Amino acid sequence: MNGPAAMRTAAVVLAVLGAGCSSAGAPGVADMAAAARFEPEPVSPDRVRTLLSTLAADSMAGRGTGEPGALKAAGVIARTMRDAGLDAAGDSGWYQRVPTAILTVVRQRDGRELRSERISLLPDFEALDTIPAGRRRRSVNVAGILRGSDASVADEHVLVDAHYDHLGIGRPVNGDSIYNGADDDASGVVAVLEIARAMAAGPRPRRTIVFVTTTGEETGLLGTRWYIEHPVLPLEQMVANIEIEMIGRPDSLAGGPGRAWLTGYERSTMGDMLAANGVPIVPDARPDEHFFRRSDNIAFARMGIPAHTLSTFNLHTDYHRPSDEAGRADPRHMATVIDAAIQAVWLLANGPKPEWHPGMRPCRQGEDPAPGVCSN
Repeated sequence: MNGPAAMRTAAVVLAVLGAGCSSAGAPGVADMAAAARFEPEPVSPDRVRTLLSTLAADSMAGRGTGEPGALKAAGVIARTMRDAGLDAAGDSGWYQRVPTAILTVVRQRDGRELRSERISLLPDFEALDTIPAGRRRRSVNVAGILRGSDASVADEHVLVDAHYDHLGIGRPVNGDSIYNGADDDASGVVAVLEIARAMAAGPRPRRTIVFVTTTGEETGLLGTRWYIEHPVLPLEQMVANIEIEMIGRPDSLAGGPGRAWLTGYERSTMGDMLAANGVPIVPDARPDEHFFRRSDNIAFARMGIPAHTLSTFNLHTDYHRPSDEAGRADPRHMATVIDAAIQAVWLLANGPKPEWHPGMRPCRQGEDPAPGVCSN
């Protein structure tokens, strides 16, 4: 069975050349013909089901940041990256250590001072050493890398990521207190790992691809904030980022099973590249939900890097509830979406660099929106 990954060589060559391949370091016709012939085996729904069920099992205790269940999930992710054929890219093998601890947070509301305790990111490990041992939490991102084959662009890289944390154990709902987070975002982690498997098994891409699963997204983008300060490769060499978030269930507004949408599709030429090459990923049909700004991608986008999130979230009511379990996901839908994501990443790793459309780059922190420059 041919999945949506299959593309005709001539169409892709013409589309990519038309998208701006005359820039420095851009591939020639022979390069893009080779890229177009990348047709990996379709992703297996059974493999998707198995990995999703493992990451979202009750034994992972909801993968709360800094909790044992999250570290257990990180171990599964690291072993899967290793078996896929990536090279370890953390500061401790596959793991990038993230300094976190339980701190008292003080907020003001209606003239009252509110105190609460939450897991927080510290500025460095020296600061962590000043925290009582009982309040320190072991947190890690998991990182692997596939080195590019073309010396002229191999220093450039594409980041493919998802967050693997969820809400841990919380208030019981119908007797269930484990917030498994199958769709949010074990499904995205499965996609990252399957993309890595396909890329490592096929012809080596021209650019380098970095695969990262981050911790602490649900508690303030902790893992992503640390990664930005301590990237695997320099951020100025990152040409694009695809975050994958919540692809566990079909979305009728995207076209139903096997179809996905991209946040901020109209903001950069990444959307144009997908459309020109027949990759079945469409614009976000719910712009009023502001999904573009609600995932890890926004941190990179505000740095000027074309960064978007791939999703099929259909606003189901299991979001952030214990009922977000693996049994409610659709592995066949997920496999087809991942097939499309593989082609999207392949295009980014081999074709022209995506660029922001004029005035559509997200404003940096403290930057005022200006016509033709940036927008919120």
